[in-house]
Amino acid sequence: MADTVRAAVQTGPNRIEIQEFPRPRTSEDSALVRIEANGICGSDVEQYRGHLGGRVSGPAIPGHEPLGIIEEIGERAAERWGVSPGDRVAVEVLRPCHFCARCVAGDYGACSRKSGVHGFTPTTVAPGLWGGMAEYMYLDSHSIPHPMRGDLPAELAVMFNVLGAGVRWALHLGGVGLGDTVLVLGSGQRGLASIVAAKAAGAGTVIATGLASDAHKLELARRFGAEHTIVADEEDTVERVQEITDGTGVDVALELTPAASEPVSHALQATRHGGRVVLAGLKGGAAVPLRTDVAINKALTLVGAYGVNAPAYEEAIRILQSERFPLHEMHTHTVALENAAHAVELLAGSVHGEKAVHVSVHP
Repeated sequence: MADTVRAAVQTGPNRIEIQEFPRPRTSEDSALVRIEANGICGSDVEQYRGHLGGRVSGPAIPGHEPLGIIEEIGERAAERWGVSPGDRVAVEVLRPCHFCARCVAGDYGACSRKSGVHGFTPTTVAPGLWGGMAEYMYLDSHSIPHPMRGDLPAELAVMFNVLGAGVRWALHLGGVGLGDTVLVLGSGQRGLASIVAAKAAGAGTVIATGLASDAHKLELARRFGAEHTIVADEEDTVERVQEITDGTGVDVALELTPAASEPVSHALQATRHGGRVVLAGLKGGAAVPLRTDVAINKALTLVGAYGVNAPAYEEAIRILQSERFPLHEMHTHTVALENAAHAVELLAGSVHGEKAVHVSVHP
């Protein structure tokens, strides 16, 4: 058993290097996870580019979508999490305090006393192994692992975070249910996951939007159950939705596009009277024109989506383990730890000739 652990460390904007760390010892309340895979998302791109400002205060091991096997675990940690050595776990990004009023209420995403965040905690915080782009990751008493079946391919199982967002946004916040008509604006990873979640909940009709350059993603949207797709830079989104719904509009609209402001307006206009609009697409701090009269006159419910919680992760894991949907088709690139920077560039669309959808790093 090696005494050191290799990890990809971000040392500055657009700089990732492989470093070695002492293999940490576990306490009664901690565990060491052998990483199988770590998924890459848009936040990793922002982190790599150096656009997260104060969220990262020094060199850190990226990777906040880690999947792995419990290698060592303390007795109290094993009892608390219900896992043993050899068990596969999907680890949440947050490390909340578990004791404040927000945590006790189940809203631990709002914890103001959190110990840190997996993938963003500096390596100067002992033992340093807080991110998933490493051979091993350390879990302390604040970490939240979820058991998973061990026989799913790692490329599929690591989608727990992506699908968790789809469940949280479409089902728990959007309230999608049996027979609903749903509009998903944006066909990236989380847009596709939202389609899967909506169909798993019994949605009757799903409409997905994307750009002409997203043809491969729109094809996946159809494979995952979307009855209609709209090429947003070639068609009038609102007009097409009205045609599809015979002028009624959708029950739920999920606005998931990055940066673009126009889809927010489309979401409001395309939703029926009394419907729900979930806003999850970050706009980089830019002001977005919002016609509040539309929301008022249509009695819309607007919900901001922040992160994923335990119930959503657990439902996502159930959907993954059911193998009902061909989610493996979303995975496009498996990348070695030594090429972690390349993995981020792939997802960012910076590698000529590559059409990445889901990318994961495998130590």
